Amino acid sequence: MTNNAMGSCLCGAVKYHVTGPLRPVVACHCGQCQKSSGHHVAATSANKDDFELLQEQSLKWFFSSPGIRRGFCFECGGNLFWDNTQLPSISIFAGTLDQPSGLQLVEHIYVDAKSDYYEITDALPQRRGFSMTARIK
Repeated sequence: MTNNAMGSCLCGAVKYHVTGPLRPVVACHCGQCQKSSGHHVAATSANKDDFELLQEQSLKWFFSSPGIRRGFCFECGGNLFWDNTQLPSISIFAGTLDQPSGLQLVEHIYVDAKSDYYEITDALPQRRGFSMTARIK
């Protein structure tokens, strides 16, 4: 499915456009996602060739691990992106997309690291680590 998706942070200082397909949404429960978002992260992804930053004056990149950077707005604090600089795709936090997105949550990853204050109660697959199941189509 080819998209023409738009998205932004809460204050609108960072805006982006995706012209190609988006991967279904994956919920990541790893410790880094918890610390950066305050909960788990629900993210889609797009090929970097299909991704364009339209407005980025408040975009700040934080390297959370070697080769892994997280993009957020330094004005409103909105978390927007997860980027493995070695991969051809970029993860986009699904809540930053303008609605309707047309996407669906398809699985949970790093479920062994999830916080103790909630349960995963849907019937979607739960994986202990990273998954290659959900791909950009």
